[in-house]
Amino acid sequence: MTQRRILAIHAHPDDESSKGAATMARYADEGNRVMVLTCTGGERGDILNPALIDTPGVKENIKAIRAEEMAAAVAALGVEHKWLGYIDSGLPQGDPLPPLPKGSFALADTDEVTQKVVQVIREFRPEVIITYDENGGYPHPDHLKVHEVSMLAWDLAGDPTYHPELGEPWEPLKLYYTHGFIRQRLQLFHDLLIKEGKPSPYGDILQRWKAHQGDIMLRVTTQVNAADYFEQRDQALRAHATQIDPAGTFFGTPVEVQQKMWPTEEFELAKTRVKTTFPETDLLAGLE
Repeated sequence: MTQRRILAIHAHPDDESSKGAATMARYADEGNRVMVLTCTGGERGDILNPALIDTPGVKENIKAIRAEEMAAAVAALGVEHKWLGYIDSGLPQGDPLPPLPKGSFALADTDEVTQKVVQVIREFRPEVIITYDENGGYPHPDHLKVHEVSMLAWDLAGDPTYHPELGEPWEPLKLYYTHGFIRQRLQLFHDLLIKEGKPSPYGDILQRWKAHQGDIMLRVTTQVNAADYFEQRDQALRAHATQIDPAGTFFGTPVEVQQKMWPTEEFELAKTRVKTTFPETDLLAGLE
């Protein structure tokens, strides 16, 4: 089997575990090289696990803790990892929104960030890139920045006139948006719990979806069966202990039920330099 290389570009530690993690674990297990590029350290992320909110030392050492969590998640998924080195912008709250903190990733010079991403692409030489759509998956300023620089890097990494000092030109062949949160999937799990007379953790998020989000499944081109790797995905999620509520929606349905009812992870082929046929079941479809 030909060894392929897949690069997943994410904004913060934990994004890789909630968006396409089982797919990455599958391709790595099948002998491909899979790398996660994390753009920030997640320093300004809220502590979302109720058990850790008031734990002494957590807020004070959040950068180091999140780095340790990321290392554990990478080990669970069996992938490679690289930090881009920027500072988390945080998620601004309020009306009007406050300005972003100076020195944060979202305010970084776009060409400077693009150069760093291009250098990673030229060094790692991925055939496939995974990133966020034009809405960032959700409109966090760091996610929007990831989309912007990913699209620029897709165009520029193979251009021999663009900063040749960054390495030999390399043209990736496919670029996907990861669509990690699918309304129909959660609705399916919600309905099952209600039918069984059990409480559902999905009600609030489904109500918010109903009010604010369209049908992302209309954009999905590619569904990868990664059911055998859902356990690894959950191990990676739990590794991000400050960010993941163990009683939250990620773990609201047993893995064996998920494997039976919705065994895939969803992606949208946004750019390609090879021919392929839709719908896809493989991110590597069309590669010689």
